[in-house]
Amino acid sequence: MVARIKGINKLFAATVVVPTALAMLYFGLIASDIYISESRFVVRSPQKQAATGISALLQGAGFSRSQDDTYTVHDFIMSRDALQELEKQSALSKLFSDSKIDIFSRFTGLDADHSFENLYRYYQKRVDLEIDGVSSITILRTSAFSAADSQKINEVLLELSEKLVNQLNERGRQDMIRFASMEVATAEKNAKAATLAVLAFRSQKSVFDPERQSVLQLQLVSKMQDEYISTKTQLAQIRALAKENPQITALQKKLDTLQSEINSETEKVAGGEKSLSSKSAEYERLMLDRTFADKQLAIAFASLEQARNDAQRKQLYLERIVQPSTPDKALEPKRSKAIISVFALGMLAWGILSLLLAGIKEHHD
Repeated sequence: MVARIKGINKLFAATVVVPTALAMLYFGLIASDIYISESRFVVRSPQKQAATGISALLQGAGFSRSQDDTYTVHDFIMSRDALQELEKQSALSKLFSDSKIDIFSRFTGLDADHSFENLYRYYQKRVDLEIDGVSSITILRTSAFSAADSQKINEVLLELSEKLVNQLNERGRQDMIRFASMEVATAEKNAKAATLAVLAFRSQKSVFDPERQSVLQLQLVSKMQDEYISTKTQLAQIRALAKENPQITALQKKLDTLQSEINSETEKVAGGEKSLSSKSAEYERLMLDRTFADKQLAIAFASLEQARNDAQRKQLYLERIVQPSTPDKALEPKRSKAIISVFALGMLAWGILSLLLAGIKEHHD
């Protein structure tokens, strides 16, 4: 019986007393205070429509949230690129390797791994991001072993995020203007080619505008036909009155000349391959190409002007709602809670092991 009690006491000491004593020693005397700085921001765009709630408030200012771009900022903050910038500006590895920090909490406290990958794993434990799915407001929390350091890290991360958003804006502006300029250059080239094609046609065919020239030619033919009819009538009257009249020969010759001229002018309008009608189809195609090219050029210039106007204003905004706080009290570690948790887990382990040992001994007995 005494041996069993001693066994239980040893088990209790191993599972409850010793862990609780070590927890009290560590959290009471050794563990370094951890300060947490908190800021809040939202990424918004003037181009998208907002919904309700806080989005309606943002819409009242002419802006709306841009949740997809918020995730872009989140990924950047938790990336190695952000850590590299922090390392350049704040010497993060030295900051977290300070000998004043307890060995269990500091960077490379229990090992000698000073690699960037190890620092990156440590960094992920010191930065926390939380997004409100309704308002798209992001809460950024950074932890360090002094209030000033935690606030500084938070501030630098916000500045880097704003820089990223500005880079996205600049890239978007450049791409927009470059694409619009390329469209203008292409449209200009097409418009010049279409104009030169029309000029070449006029030079080669000796025709300025087949349709207009056809109208003039037909008007001329109409006048000659009127004159032909009048001369023919006059000739008929003279023949009826005096068959030997000397004017008959002259009038007949005039009629033949008019008929020849009418046939010649008619052939110029619709006679064959060299007629205006045969040239009209090609000319209309060339003019249609030029009109289309001119309209495309006008549209391209309008798009370029619109792109320049859009480029003059930001497409994305990172708006700080709450500035990085400077904590006046360490929020971690929660010493009492940690000690109580260790004690409770120890009691649970002691109870389970005691039941197991008792069952095993009874089974052997």
